[in-house]
Amino acid sequence: MKQSSPRQRSADFCLQAGDLRDDPALPRFFGLSISPSCPIFRLPARLCRCCFAPQKLQPRFCHCTSRAAAFIRFRRSGAFLKDDSQRLPAATPSPAATNLARRLGLPSAILIVLGLIIGSGIFLTPQNIAAAVQVPGLMIVVWVVSGLLTLAGALTNAEIAAEITESGGQYVYFRVLYRDWMAFLYGWTSFIVYQTASIAAIAVAFARYLEYFVPLPHLSPALEAWQLPLFSNITPLADFGVKAAAILSILLLTWVNYRGVEFGAAVQNVFTALKVLALGGIVVFAFTSAQGSVANFFPLWGAPPSGNWLAAVGVAMIAALWCYDGWNNLTYIAGEVKEPQKNIPRALVLGTLATIALYLLINLAFLYVMPITEIAASKLVAAEAMAKVLGPWGGGFIALTVMISTFGIVNTTCLTASRLYQAMAQDRLFFAGYAEIHPVYRTPGKALLAQGVWSALLTFTGTYEQLFLYAIFAAWIFYALGAAGIFVLRRKFPNPQRAYATPGYPLVPLLFVLVATWFVINTLIEQTADSLVGLLLVLAGLPFYLYWKRQLQSTFQPEQPS
Repeated sequence: MKQSSPRQRSADFCLQAGDLRDDPALPRFFGLSISPSCPIFRLPARLCRCCFAPQKLQPRFCHCTSRAAAFIRFRRSGAFLKDDSQRLPAATPSPAATNLARRLGLPSAILIVLGLIIGSGIFLTPQNIAAAVQVPGLMIVVWVVSGLLTLAGALTNAEIAAEITESGGQYVYFRVLYRDWMAFLYGWTSFIVYQTASIAAIAVAFARYLEYFVPLPHLSPALEAWQLPLFSNITPLADFGVKAAAILSILLLTWVNYRGVEFGAAVQNVFTALKVLALGGIVVFAFTSAQGSVANFFPLWGAPPSGNWLAAVGVAMIAALWCYDGWNNLTYIAGEVKEPQKNIPRALVLGTLATIALYLLINLAFLYVMPITEIAASKLVAAEAMAKVLGPWGGGFIALTVMISTFGIVNTTCLTASRLYQAMAQDRLFFAGYAEIHPVYRTPGKALLAQGVWSALLTFTGTYEQLFLYAIFAAWIFYALGAAGIFVLRRKFPNPQRAYATPGYPLVPLLFVLVATWFVINTLIEQTADSLVGLLLVLAGLPFYLYWKRQLQSTFQPEQPS
């Protein structure tokens, strides 16, 4: 008689597990009301909780079916607690208090992607790209190639997001596909530096352009030059008015998103629509202006000043990729998107395509108004281009556009990033209170407040810019690992009937992984000191991970068979 394969034996066990699902003691096998007294949870800790197959690591679903999202819900349900008395420790909210509401549709999701990507970068980086290549054709190629690479990342993450529809984004993906410590370090980096410093930096950019219209107060030169003892590089009172306006904007938008995801999304939709209209206005004003000329596009091709095409394009792409950053943050709020298996992939792809088209039109508009040599020599290309087209009104129009853009992206980042910390807290790998959902507004209130306070503190100290630069190196490491996760997903959770499959698999995700890896290596070579500091900031989270992991293990201990 032919012996059954391990997978077939696992399938047989799955049938037995399926029979147990009808047991009164197990009302929802993968839900939030699992009874720890059921015999299925008395199994040794190293068995798959779906098919009982032996596992080398912590309990998780193996190859029996695509149960990634169910695994996350299962781990957060408290099923591993020793007994019912330990199910809900005093510091841990009830499951009902940690459920986010799915209230965002496809239009809101697309606008969130647009709002996350389009910030102040499109106003600041075209001159850097022009200076690197100094050829109109190559400048456009850089934007197209960078956009297609971003699209490759979006297509890849869309498949993972369609399978793992929990809030938390890449933190959840890393926890399911890799290891807890890797997921924690991603969340740690996001909270300590990456997302919060990004909020601070963009809020300060908003305040600086606000000063174009409203004079902001300043302290005396002596007070603004005051330095913190032992930290001579920190001058908390410098640019006092700008920092105060930035902090107020952060706290205001924290309050907006505290009041509900629909309220926050509504504010986001308004500002994203205004942002797109303003950028569209730049395109229309430029191409209808008598100051422009088609001759600025020629000669279309040629060699860059350095003579090395690859090096010039590579340097220019660093700036362009920064402008496309933020596309994956939609996955942080996957638990609040309606029909996430369909809407998240669609939003990621459509939002990224719309951004690529808008960026190309903006750069073509700049080239139509200014020769590439003028763009390369410019410090504020958008302001100078509009000054040519609109005269004295041009500076005010650009300042207002940047204010709308930066205010909108601060709001979107506050909305999305807080869900990451809430997911960590739900998994008992962060401060327990951050897992709580406001009973009325259905938002992670404490996680939002903590994020807002820390971002405001970074703004006050003025350390956000350097910290953000340090974190960019680590961010691309996580980008590469996140895209590589699709190969792990298909190996660990094979499913021939996926809600969404990446077009061009495996070439599309492989291309993105290779480019992200190249970016990491190139940054390490070119900016060794900053890269190593960024890596140390990431690794500094390991002691905190070990602390929370020890706390988790002291609470979650599966019963051994008697």
